Amino acid sequence: MITMSVEGRLGARLVPCCVPLCLGLLCLLSTLPCSWSQDPLINVGDPMDIGDSVDADRGAFQPQSALSDMEFSSVASYRGPGNNDSRGNKDLPILLWWSAGLFPHFPGDTERIDCHTSSCLVTRNRKVQLYRRTSSIIFYGTDFRAYEAPLPRPSHQTWALFHEESPMNNYVLSHSPGIRLFNYTATFRRGSDYPLTLQWLPSLEYLLQPVAVSLEQKNHWRREGLAPVMYMQSHCDVPSDRDRYVQNLMKYIEVDSYGKCLNSKPLPQYLEDTSTATGEDAGFMSFTARYKFHLALENGLCQDYMTEKLWRPLHQGCVPVYRGSSSVADWMPNDLSVILIDDFPSPQDLAKFLKALDENDEEYAKYLQFKKPSHVTNVGLLEALESREWGVNDMSKPNYLNGFECYVCDQENTRLAAERAYRKAPEKSPPPQPKMANNSHMGCPLPTPGFGDRQDLHVNDSWVQMWPQDYWQSLDQAEGLESLIRHNEVDPALLWHHIHEMAMRRARGQA
Repeated sequence: MITMSVEGRLGARLVPCCVPLCLGLLCLLSTLPCSWSQDPLINVGDPMDIGDSVDADRGAFQPQSALSDMEFSSVASYRGPGNNDSRGNKDLPILLWWSAGLFPHFPGDTERIDCHTSSCLVTRNRKVQLYRRTSSIIFYGTDFRAYEAPLPRPSHQTWALFHEESPMNNYVLSHSPGIRLFNYTATFRRGSDYPLTLQWLPSLEYLLQPVAVSLEQKNHWRREGLAPVMYMQSHCDVPSDRDRYVQNLMKYIEVDSYGKCLNSKPLPQYLEDTSTATGEDAGFMSFTARYKFHLALENGLCQDYMTEKLWRPLHQGCVPVYRGSSSVADWMPNDLSVILIDDFPSPQDLAKFLKALDENDEEYAKYLQFKKPSHVTNVGLLEALESREWGVNDMSKPNYLNGFECYVCDQENTRLAAERAYRKAPEKSPPPQPKMANNSHMGCPLPTPGFGDRQDLHVNDSWVQMWPQDYWQSLDQAEGLESLIRHNEVDPALLWHHIHEMAMRRARGQA
């Protein structure tokens, strides 16, 4: 897993762009440079001319350790069973990690990768941005800002998006003009090219672990004064507006709320360290496992976005009371393992249901029957865990960063081979077909209040002031970035000018 906050970083709401712009019958391929150009050697200025010289190209591409070709090729690397790529490094396509902090190779800033069917050079050295051999740029959605996008956008390059974190980190990606700028994607959505939907579920065995605290012991802790429901959050102002719902739920059922949000009870002193309270430290796990129900509300609502808030209580043998992914039922071990908040008309109705389960051991125990392998009936979940090529804390499988990198490498080599074949014999070989992402790769909805209707909230409500505006401003940014590429701009700082011009045209009825 990437060692970042589950909630993600708020600073990056702006995303890069890619190329073919088609939505339904609306196609802008004629006005926007297309990354699947039939001629990948189109001249876009002096930086591209440098690529004509192999020596110049290699000189700028040298890693800090100044490895020679021979030294570089001697680095041990996994080679896929179908990889017969015998090319030297100077003949391989280059993949550039634009988010250098995510570069999954150490030490240095350059590496050769040998993937399932082909090989590439990968680097975080931005000097190669406009080289002809640089066939794809990989971005991390949370870190990228539209006003820092690498422009101009050469027509021979594809763009790849890696974004496994919350939709709140970058709502640009949830709008069609933003997501369709990318050719390859790895996101939490099952519709992405390289899905990361089960990134927080290490294995089936993780789910099947025996309950950490028996129902008899849970009932003991209830008699000792523990509430039936636990809530633990310190990230309060989020798009899902979860605190508003929990605050209303607390009117009808006792909730022990830890952390900074709606705090009603202090954590034990030995858990006051935030890193302990958010990890799977043994003390933390045994403490939280005493509760029958865990309020598990994601910070952002989007199909297939599920985090440890959901999987951890299932692992412990507690019942998650969940709001987040609208498709969560597709991924549960069986039909009775999670309580969905949205199945209840109101917090009062949910509280009534939880109280009834708290008082009925037989009915409560039905939610834990999935701990027996014979009661895991979701074939889709089993197949997804079995078929994914990347692992979570599993050294026998690649991590998903390296996995996606190799996916892009193999896709790019296939594309480039198809382009060469088409140029050589267009009458025999068709050109490679354009590929771009769409809303099924991300497409998260407009944030809505955690409880009640938007029109009933005060205009100065902090949630109203922040998240709906952020969502729609992100659409402006996506359209502005699209416009920058269409006009072949060089300076990404012109983003705001393009947004302003589009707003003026709309005001004049010219949109």
